[in-house]
Order: sequence, then structure tokens, then C-alpha cells
Amino acid sequence: MIAGFTYVRPLGSGGFADVFLYEQDMPRRVAAVKVLRADAIDPEVRRSFNAEADVMARLSTHAAIVTIHQASISADGRPYLAMEYCPDTMAARYKREPLPVGEVLDVGVRLAAALETAHRAGLLHRDIKPSNVLINTYGAPVLADFGIAAALHDTGDSEVFAMSVPWSAPEVLREETSGSVQSEVWSLAATLYTLLAGRSPFELDDRSKNTSEQLTRRIARATYPKLPRAGLPPILDDLLQGAMQRDPSRRYPSMAAFADRLRDTQYRLGLPVTAFEVAAPEWAGAMPVRFHDESTRGPVVSTVARDSRRAARAARKVSTEVDRDGLPVARTAKRSGLSIALIAAGAGAGLVVVAFVAGRLTGLV
Repeated sequence: MIAGFTYVRPLGSGGFADVFLYEQDMPRRVAAVKVLRADAIDPEVRRSFNAEADVMARLSTHAAIVTIHQASISADGRPYLAMEYCPDTMAARYKREPLPVGEVLDVGVRLAAALETAHRAGLLHRDIKPSNVLINTYGAPVLADFGIAAALHDTGDSEVFAMSVPWSAPEVLREETSGSVQSEVWSLAATLYTLLAGRSPFELDDRSKNTSEQLTRRIARATYPKLPRAGLPPILDDLLQGAMQRDPSRRYPSMAAFADRLRDTQYRLGLPVTAFEVAAPEWAGAMPVRFHDESTRGPVVSTVARDSRRAARAARKVSTEVDRDGLPVARTAKRSGLSIALIAAGAGAGLVVVAFVAGRLTGLV
């Protein structure tokens, strides 16, 4: 039970959370609600969930990041996120059929812009893959699931190595780093490769040879496999190979640089060039996310002390009048059945008179 929402149906389930479709009462709209599973709530999971809520709230104004509507605690004490409902995912799309080249390049530029915005804010996603690229009701790609996001320069004593093997960079699989800008460049390129090829870069046609251990060994050697789909322009392999070098220092140095190559490829192929939209620089340093916050979140409570209301009560007893020379004069009104406050506003802008009778607004002249 979630106040202000009506349950519709389940959407999916994961290791730590379930996702349901709800209808919000006001404003009236459908929403995907991600709720922590009761048996999965512990300090580490709560920390990740708090960080996900904060990161998504901070970044979701970007057109290519899923919008978060609300985050709070359900009636049975389970934290939840209410997000925009997206009816499809890129994972489902590529499994039906490989995507057109123009669409993949467009998706790449949009996601690179979203990730560049996150990086400029000092945040890493750390789980870029097709199933975390949703398709909203307008058919546009949006990045979701910041559940294992982290600070770009985390100073914590320990690192959490969470990964989705087929799209993870070699250095992440070797646990040399839990994430970096260059490892995210790799993951985005591996995701785009998957959309074009219909499978992840290091998968083989023989599914028995695609266990996590076998994929990890092939990725660790990181010899770029050319796109297996016939008829694709060679420039696409050049583009993706530059982002999937085994040595991180040889990849594109930033998402902005990767986006430049994607947009140049669009131009060379005679395709519409997608706009690269990132947040303004002054936005990046505001409101840092606290990644180690394990506190229980709940309804907002006023932080205004009760004693501070005395000043407001005293102010109600003061009226402002105008003397013969047109200058404001303040005096204390007497207690009576009729209290009138005269407010002089703006010299030269006329006199505004607001009358309060027994505490209620009765006239404006």
C-alpha cells in the first residue's frame, strides 16, 4: 500500500527489488514503482537504494535519463521509487531483431550525453547494458537503474565490485577498479555493439561456451571482434574498436569525445546528426550525493522551531499607515473585534490597502 497510488499489476522482479505498475491519484498518471523486497533490506541495500533515489532525482531532468516522481516508505516499511513508466527496453528490442544503424548511433549520442552529465557531476553509473536502457512512451531511450552508482572519486575504504559481465570492461572484471570514465566508455560501446549485432561482443554462436567464466576470459584478452552482421559500413567497427581497447588509456578519454566520434560517423554516413545535450557547468557542483547514507527515509518533517512563530504573531499586531506627508508610520494596533492592517507598498507605486477582519481577508483597494 502506497499513499496516493493505486496498484495495477507487476512489471518485473530482481534480486533486491520488485517493480510494479501503479496509477498515481494526483496528478493522474501511471508510474513504475520499484520497491525493495522485505527479505533484502539491510544497511548495504538501503545505502544503495538511498543513493539511487538521490542520483536519479539529481540527474532525471536530463532527457535521456528516466524521470523519478517520488521516493518514500510504503505502509509496510519498504523503501520505494516511483518513476516514469517505460513500456519497452533496448534488451527486448535487440532480441527481437538488430536495430538500424541510424537508430543505434542516435541512441549512442543521447546516452553519451546523459553519462557525460553524470560524470561532470562526479557520478558513475557502473552498470551500463541494454536492459538498463529503457524506451519511454515517446520512443526515446532513457538510462535507468543507478542502483550501484558511485562517486567518481570515492574516498571510501572499500570498493564494491558489481558488474554485468558481457558489457563490463576488462579492468573491472579483473577487479582493478570498480569503475571509471574509461570503463563506462567501454560499456556504452559494448551496449551499442549488442544493439547492432543482436548479441554482446564476446558471445559465441555456441551458447554452451558463453558462461560467465568463459566470457570473462575472452573479455580479459580483449581482442575486438568485428561486427558479425553483414552489410554494415566498416566505419562502425573503427568507431567501436576505439572505445573497446584493452588498455583504458587508449580509449576515448570522455563520453564527450566518444559522442564526437558518434556524431562524426552520423555525418559521414549521411544520417541526421543528433544534438549533444549536457547540463550547464554551474550545475555540476551543486548538492553532492551521499553514497554512504544508510538512514531510514520517511515523510518530510518541518525543521522550523515552534518558538519562531512568536515573531509571526507579533507581526500581525503591527500596522503601517501613511502620515500627512505621505510617509509610512508604523504603530501597534489595539486588540478589538475589528483588526485592520494597512500595508503601504512601493513608494510611487500607489497605496495598497488590505483589510483583515477577525483574521480573514475582506478587501483589497
